[in-house]
Amino acid sequence: MDTLGGLLDAPRARGAFALRTVMSSPWSLRILAESPVTLIAGVSGETWVVPDDGEPVRIGPGDIAVTRAPEHYSVADSPTMPPTVVIHPGQRCCDLDGNSVLEDMTHGVRTWGNDPDGSTVFLVGAYEHLSDISDRLLRALPPVLSMSHADWESPLVSLLCDEVVKDEPGQAAVLDRMLDLLLTAVLKAWFAQRDASRPEWWRYQGDRIIERALRIMHDDPAYPWTLDKLAAESGASRASLARRFHDLVGEPPMTFLKHWRMAMAADLLCQPDETVSTVAEKVGYSTPFAFSAAFKRVRGISPQQHRATAHSTV
Repeated sequence: MDTLGGLLDAPRARGAFALRTVMSSPWSLRILAESPVTLIAGVSGETWVVPDDGEPVRIGPGDIAVTRAPEHYSVADSPTMPPTVVIHPGQRCCDLDGNSVLEDMTHGVRTWGNDPDGSTVFLVGAYEHLSDISDRLLRALPPVLSMSHADWESPLVSLLCDEVVKDEPGQAAVLDRMLDLLLTAVLKAWFAQRDASRPEWWRYQGDRIIERALRIMHDDPAYPWTLDKLAAESGASRASLARRFHDLVGEPPMTFLKHWRMAMAADLLCQPDETVSTVAEKVGYSTPFAFSAAFKRVRGISPQQHRATAHSTV
């Protein structure tokens, strides 16, 4: 796995917030939700994403914007339109007086807006849990990035538009995987078009030693790796691997391994046939206690709490 592949392997939506939004002018949504990553894809009409600190971004049909926490922003029919609705954490939508407008603005399965026949339509896909997105990916993204339809064409937006309004068994899981795929494709295309603004590690793509070390850790996370063992397997000295890995990936090799193990564990804990003991073994911890302590240090919650949260969103 190359460095970019390792970075983009991170998104794992679980019960993500997916919505088809239908609006008629005038309208403006103040976004305070602070979802780790939110994807906004234009279907019809014109939408503006207006960050608190930055230039407004126009989203037309086929265009996509990606925002990241903790930045606040507005989504509106024009860059100067004042807010009419506020979206709070938990996707709680209220008018300016704090009254819920959810019922009045809901128009069927995952469809929401001020007019069910509005000419402006856009899709929203929001990752609701920090554990679904790696810290490395968040650090690599600006507060708002965008891709125009002219620069990037894909059938994924149309597919998501069709799927988001379906009410079928297992549909939430389908939408999670489609959101992962769309976000990964958008970020891959966006990074490929960047030069000076690319993260430092991007400029060193093709470093065989680092790619070898990454592949080793991805393929066998349970092995009791040390920096010496990684260096020997990667064909470098201990000091050389440590220096090059930090320059390329942005963190020491053993820190990367720890976070990779926890990301893998977070996925495994969502599987009904896995226990804390089996997950601990698969990610290289000798006891469930040691694993639980490490998981809580990295993720901020225990494995049991993570499992309960994941199941409650399904």
